[in-house]
Amino acid sequence: MEWMARGAVLAVALFTVAGCGGGGDGGGGSNSLGSGGSLGGSGGSLSSNPTYAAGQFQPSSSFANQCSSTVTQNMFLRSWTNELYLWYSEVPDRDPSLSSTADYFAALKTPAITASGRSKDQFHFTYPTTEWEQLSQSGVEIGYGAEFVLIASTPPRKVVVAYSEPSTPAGNANVPRGAEVLVADGVDVVNGNSTALNAAFFPETAGETHTFQIREANNGPLRTITLTSVAVTHTPVLVSSTLNASGVPVGYLLFNDHIATAESQLVNAFTSFRTAGVQDLILDLRYNGGGYLDMAAEVGYMIAGSLTAGQTFERSAFNDKYPNTNPVEGGALTPTPFHSTGQGFSVPRGTPLPTLNLNRVYVITSQNTCSASEAIINSLRGIDVEVYQIGSTTCGKPYGFYPKNNCGTTYFSIQFEGRNAKGFATYPDGFTPANSPDIASVDLPGCSVADDFTHALGDTNEARLQAALSFRASNNQSCPAASGFTPGSTFSSKTTLSSTEGEMLKVPARTNRILRE
Repeated sequence: MEWMARGAVLAVALFTVAGCGGGGDGGGGSNSLGSGGSLGGSGGSLSSNPTYAAGQFQPSSSFANQCSSTVTQNMFLRSWTNELYLWYSEVPDRDPSLSSTADYFAALKTPAITASGRSKDQFHFTYPTTEWEQLSQSGVEIGYGAEFVLIASTPPRKVVVAYSEPSTPAGNANVPRGAEVLVADGVDVVNGNSTALNAAFFPETAGETHTFQIREANNGPLRTITLTSVAVTHTPVLVSSTLNASGVPVGYLLFNDHIATAESQLVNAFTSFRTAGVQDLILDLRYNGGGYLDMAAEVGYMIAGSLTAGQTFERSAFNDKYPNTNPVEGGALTPTPFHSTGQGFSVPRGTPLPTLNLNRVYVITSQNTCSASEAIINSLRGIDVEVYQIGSTTCGKPYGFYPKNNCGTTYFSIQFEGRNAKGFATYPDGFTPANSPDIASVDLPGCSVADDFTHALGDTNEARLQAALSFRASNNQSCPAASGFTPGSTFSSKTTLSSTEGEMLKVPARTNRILRE
């Protein structure tokens, strides 16, 4: 999973299991750290491969879907990487007969680092194909409907609930934002070490029953709750409201996932904003790791409307073998426009989209704001829409994938970077508010503000929303003292829940920039 890819150390420190899926920096494919799917296809035995020669590559198609041999699967991945990986020339060429498929894929990426010292490629992962299709197409995954955040990964650890979705086991049990998980199935989450925590936090099948002890925020009551896992259909637009800001209607939109079910919810929200005469928008992307790029392009249009006419939302740039063509779809490179009509995710294709025709937007961000969410920021800036940032430095992922299935596993290997209408894509260390101490990221006007788990999302007293409203009221001039996350900073278990940040545990379908063939 991407959160594993970006935070393998903290995840392993919490759950004390071996790396899954890609191993090392690579992410696993399942929503459980202990289960990454059977990456070796049908489990053929390792053997020498007479077709391997260092520096020589046969077409990946000659090895595709040959699932009885681990070596042929590795040969497929080796050739496919050489053909399409954005930094193919930086990948060490390894003998495919010497590794399992999981380990081999984990090594098929650049070892380079960014200016901040992070891995250049933090986003290399796999996913069992059946689970990937279920989640990406329908927004369904096994769970409780609670989204967990890691604030502190070493003892004493801190795991809190960012939000619970309605009509889910967690929602029905009234598991609130800011609830700290202290015990799971009898295991001490704060100080203990047990792989049993995987089973509790990441159930693999519907109908599993697990028990948690939680403490509600603000020194609230201790509660013991029992949750039974179900197939959760996510609610990507969790909060949509019109606020009265000194007589001016301001829209607030909490948008958590670029998955198919979001399209109709976004249309409904922006239609409501338009009806209410909203004059400014606060777009809360703090927990939005990305997803479908076409949906991000729809959001861009629904914000800026007429300013997007004839403009490029994002142009995909592949490796240097393909300066003018799309190697996956074939034909000339075609930029993604700002979509003014629905793309058929959950509203009929061609449906006219509502728009607010705004020339500025206030975006709430965190380290969990990634990929397609960053594309909204970058692409609006590309057409000179003013983007004000409230919160923390984003994850830094101007890259994307075409998911590729082979032998029951879907592989994600960076194939392109997304450039806005001005050709800009250089933010591998993220976007950050201008008053942040971070020096490696791209500065945007706005305020560095830590997350506030003591107030509900959408509550005007919640620190980030309050800061956005105050910044707007000051004519975009006044910020509180910088408190948000920047790369390299950490929060401890002693940090107050009113001023902290953590890493959300999301699966890959919800943490990427994804194009559809």
